Amino acid sequence: MSDKIKVILVEDSAIVQLILKRILEKSNEIEILGIANNGKEGLELVKKLNPDVVCTDLIMPIMDGLEFTKQLMAILPKPILVISASLQGKDETNVFSLLQAGAVDVFPKPLGGEEKDYELIGKRLVSKIKILKSVPVYKKNNKDVSQTSSYEAISFSRSKIEYLLIGASTGGPKAIQTILSSFGKDFPIPIICVQHISDGFIDSMVSWLSANIKLKVKIMQEGEKAEKGTVYFPQNMKHLSINKDGTLRISKEISSNGHTPSVNVTFKSFAQYFGSKTISVLLTGMGDDGASGMLSLKHLGGRTIAEDHTTAVVYGMPKVANEIGAAEFTLPLDKISQKIFSLI
Repeated sequence: MSDKIKVILVEDSAIVQLILKRILEKSNEIEILGIANNGKEGLELVKKLNPDVVCTDLIMPIMDGLEFTKQLMAILPKPILVISASLQGKDETNVFSLLQAGAVDVFPKPLGGEEKDYELIGKRLVSKIKILKSVPVYKKNNKDVSQTSSYEAISFSRSKIEYLLIGASTGGPKAIQTILSSFGKDFPIPIICVQHISDGFIDSMVSWLSANIKLKVKIMQEGEKAEKGTVYFPQNMKHLSINKDGTLRISKEISSNGHTPSVNVTFKSFAQYFGSKTISVLLTGMGDDGASGMLSLKHLGGRTIAEDHTTAVVYGMPKVANEIGAAEFTLPLDKISQKIFSLI
């Protein structure tokens, strides 16, 4: 019996089908069980062939990726990787809606290039698929709403905390949305979020979050001061840091673990000037990014929270934070907002 990861592709473009097939067949770890031209065909293939991982496009005829994801997660849950172009048009379905419906991660659609480009894309894509294979998935009722309590009308104490920092990777967009959806417009401090994400997708994530939470969400600009009740993300494929005077800046630092943006770069920058004035949260993700930065914040008097293994899609980053003693609190996702409020 083959130990290869069994994959089904759901994609309407014959050219993209050919490119993906060519890329994945070079890996001795992946087996493509079948290819569907739309979500309706994809559902039938999944039922018939029972793959380990499903890769789907967003925009397709007959049944698009969003409806496909909703139906699949309701009847036969599988780890889903969305392979799609990043769409910016206001009338387009945002690719992150699929993550809200149960997909795990996004990956940019390969649209051509030289052989060396395909090799690099192939390494990244195979790595994503390998991570997704181990992700636990469950039936999802898409009529459900977030169970996180709302803290819109809470009265805040005069705390020394000035910044909330959040770092995440695989599974992070939905986890971040879960936490931020419980915050009202009167949230008393700025929120800095660092999410590992493929090139070109951060604008779509900001747009999706803006439509699903009450806080203002934006991409940081060089030299601006972070304002309360606002969520800031790094610019596309750049690190976010802070100056002594509280202005945000783009850092050219080289990350020790190769991630851009890097949670560690951001956490350590805040530790340098505002260590005792922070709450830092490390959520789901592969690897160790953010753990050493969180430890620096803790040593300087910052309050630190790591997501518990019971809710983390990938228990990597928060696990390392726990192992090195960086996490003051370890909590399931639905308890993190409440803890944040108790510390402010």
